[in-house]
Amino acid sequence: MERSYFVTMLALILHQIDAAYWQEWEMFFLPGGVQGFLLFNSLAIPVLLVGYRNVLLGMANAMVFAKVCAGLGLLTIFIHTGFGLAGFHQFHLPASICILILCLASALWLMARIRSALQ
Repeated sequence: MERSYFVTMLALILHQIDAAYWQEWEMFFLPGGVQGFLLFNSLAIPVLLVGYRNVLLGMANAMVFAKVCAGLGLLTIFIHTGFGLAGFHQFHLPASICILILCLASALWLMARIRSALQ
């Protein structure tokens, strides 16, 4: 599960870098603009990193963090698919699309690893 968590976490962080380029806070109407976006990321990224540590060390909370990470990967692709269908033109460059596909693929991989670990 370590690799699938790492790849999903990496895809999510890459997406947030891409989101800064596209000024994603405007799509979400976040209060505070870029400041709200930075605040969100200053809280979300440490959760992913702490989760990765839990997975690496095989701690009791590892499955909870893995589910959160996989859920964020799926939520990311669903939200941005919705934005695309709603006519937003952000995230339509090839690299942005590849990162979103990586979010989906890695989240599904992580979910499969979680399922096999629970059996």
